[in-house]
Amino acid sequence: MPDAANSNAAPTDLIELGRISAAYGVKGWVKVQPHSANAEVLLSASQWWLTRPVPELARGAVASAPVAIKVLQVRTQGATVVAQLAGIADRDQAEALRGYSVQAPRGSFPAPEEDEYYWVDLIGCALYTNANGEATLIGVVGEVLDNGAHAVLKVLCQKAGAEGLEPVLDAKGRPAEMLVPFVRAHIHAVDLAARRIDSDWPADL
Repeated sequence: MPDAANSNAAPTDLIELGRISAAYGVKGWVKVQPHSANAEVLLSASQWWLTRPVPELARGAVASAPVAIKVLQVRTQGATVVAQLAGIADRDQAEALRGYSVQAPRGSFPAPEEDEYYWVDLIGCALYTNANGEATLIGVVGEVLDNGAHAVLKVLCQKAGAEGLEPVLDAKGRPAEMLVPFVRAHIHAVDLAARRIDSDWPADL
């Protein structure tokens, strides 16, 4: 692992953007597989924070602290991003970073365009539907997927219970999930401050 770009402690708002999947070329460039189709944060960040992967077999292993590294050059390469990082001069050094997670502080993200949202900001938002004429909670966004044409919200269904909200279970007793297209036709409003998304998606499981 190269020396850190600086010795400051890692920011508290780091967001994982992708993972280094391989070396690229023979001059120390790395190839990164972004976690979403939108790689603009990887392309705009002047430094990345890299975290060493924890081997799956090493139970109880503690993840290493993220280390900052300066991005010298970066560009898209098909569906991936390739970059030259400070202190990485050859293919062997680049290969040694395979599996490292690539992170950046949420506060450093470029401002999105109007009616555009970073997927990480949608996770944790409550999804409501007015399909039946009144606002009804469907659940909470647990993940955002990409089907190639648009984003899809993976919603963990919830309902009001005796002690507050509780998971909705399917016929097999497992927590129910719902996939909701994140498109203007079904999404009416997004209020990130209130952590709420309003839609007309049917609530029937």
